[in-house]
Amino acid sequence: MQELRGRVNAALLQAIYYLDRELAPSTKVRAFARALATVDALADDELVDRAKNATLTELEGIGPSTGEVIADAVLDRPSAYLAKLEARTRIPLGAGEEIRHALRGDCHMHSVWSDGAAPVAAMAASARALGHEYMVLTDHSARLTVAHGLDEARVRKQLDEIAVVNKQMAPFRVLSGLEVDILEDGSLDLADDLLGELDVVVGSVHSKFRMPREDMTRRLVMAIASPHVDMIGHITNRKVAGGGRDGSVFDAEIVFAACAKFDTAIEINCRPERQDPPEDLVALARQWDLKFCINTDAHAPGQLEWQPYGCDKLAQLEIGADSVINTWSADELVGWAGSR
Repeated sequence: MQELRGRVNAALLQAIYYLDRELAPSTKVRAFARALATVDALADDELVDRAKNATLTELEGIGPSTGEVIADAVLDRPSAYLAKLEARTRIPLGAGEEIRHALRGDCHMHSVWSDGAAPVAAMAASARALGHEYMVLTDHSARLTVAHGLDEARVRKQLDEIAVVNKQMAPFRVLSGLEVDILEDGSLDLADDLLGELDVVVGSVHSKFRMPREDMTRRLVMAIASPHVDMIGHITNRKVAGGGRDGSVFDAEIVFAACAKFDTAIEINCRPERQDPPEDLVALARQWDLKFCINTDAHAPGQLEWQPYGCDKLAQLEIGADSVINTWSADELVGWAGSR
């Protein structure tokens, strides 16, 4: 019966993976998570019996779609639902195929330590399955309380977990990092000595998006000047889906001049609802010969497949892989971050 349980769990987790890949509504994802919990509480004989007699949906927490996936797994037959979901959510490689094949890691993602949906090891396993050699774990810093951000004590506990995962998954590497909040005055949310211990740090604005142009420019430049901020995440904070949100206003020439001076990279954030920065700012950053980092900002394993969106954006602007820092090896990346 262990094989049976393995099939059922794998099928439900695969559905969750695909739903996360297409950024499906959280209600759909939670439905499959609830079904997983319901199945775990069932005796093996009842599970088989209900699958054979099509009575799984009589149980609280199991609907038509989840019941179909469970029954197919129990009876060891191909799942039409999973096949359709896989096809619908597949992300094709477009103009940026060459850049995508050159990528060796992803430098911005979240785990259950902050507002992510999966443990560190699960994110690492998915990253490795995609062909990555490393990932940078960048959970939120303490200021972002809504995302259960990490204070210094929790960062140090997380470093212990990273060490364990690295031992288990070598040669794949989980690099230590943080998405640190850039505060209103341009200072950072955690102390310099702690940030200096991390491999890679993403600096991001998560509040007061509508600051006046001059103030937002100063805020970003102050963060860029920090030796601990290696790249700026989702620089305009725009949203292009749902209700949408206009991007923050700042003097891009001054901000990109600071990036050039301090060798700070610009993140190409691949989240479908962000697609940040917009093309005009990426083109301007190219004129300043800036470095880019193509990141998913994933909060679940399936979202780690979003990098083609950023690869296509750069390719369409005729920006090649040589400008992208996560085409480097882990040692090269950490060496660059530590030398800035």
